[in-house]
Amino acid sequence: MKRLVSLLLALALTLASAAALADTVTDMTGREIALDAPATRVVALTASDVEILYALGAGDTLVGRGEYCDYPAECLEVPVVKSGAETNLEEILALEPQVVIMATMAQTVEQVQALEQAGVKVIVSDAQNIEGVYEAIRLIAAVVGKQTEGEALVGSMQAAFADIAARAKDSGETVYFEVSPLQWGLWTAGSGTFMDELAGMIGLKNAFADVTGWAAISEEQVLERDPDYIVTISMYFGEGPTPVEEIVGRPGWDALKAVKKGHVFNADSNEVSRPGPRLVDAAEALAEFVEGDEVVEPAA
Repeated sequence: MKRLVSLLLALALTLASAAALADTVTDMTGREIALDAPATRVVALTASDVEILYALGAGDTLVGRGEYCDYPAECLEVPVVKSGAETNLEEILALEPQVVIMATMAQTVEQVQALEQAGVKVIVSDAQNIEGVYEAIRLIAAVVGKQTEGEALVGSMQAAFADIAARAKDSGETVYFEVSPLQWGLWTAGSGTFMDELAGMIGLKNAFADVTGWAAISEEQVLERDPDYIVTISMYFGEGPTPVEEIVGRPGWDALKAVKKGHVFNADSNEVSRPGPRLVDAAEALAEFVEGDEVVEPAA
């Protein structure tokens, strides 16, 4: 009888321990995912999520990364897997992850279901604005058991943004974010995006605040709105005109206020386009540019 009681007690303690370890997180699509314990083997397909993992001090949990994940440098040692339309489930499963973190719409519903059927938890992130970045940080922190570090990271970002905003002067001037260059079809950042929020943070108004989200626009619209500042996120690979030179050299663009004043800035593409911790660096660079520390004169 004593032996039976002892066995039942041991079983109860085991179940209680398992329950204590189990946790449920809600991803950014509202899906609830039960975790038995903090994940120690993670595949992250999106660059911003990889950056968040390392910023939390959880880079050692990363066993696979999407092909565009390239920061910090340590992540380059982690095996690459295809993502997006080229997602290869066999590559991912071969790494034996407990969790796969992906972005909204980057993969198909069928791929998510296949991973879950194979016993892999799928977490979806979807940060579109700065508050969304904070949510993504807290979500990923919960997945890897770094909640304290997550709150500290969010707090440091909030403090940095507050400092930048405190320096800004509301000039009433406008900024146009060129997310995609003319040769590929112009796209910009409208309201509801983190770039729009960065504009307000540094004392500028988004020239396309009436557009929602990330949107295609026309060259004529840019010329009509005549922005005071232009920020391009095009990357330069060392050949031909720089992104700034290409913009100021466009026919008709020399009449824009931004070009006349030399207010055309080539921001670090990865810092300013990834919804992650380095948005602080992007905001600081933009603030310094507006304050006059980074003045780019137009080509002669």
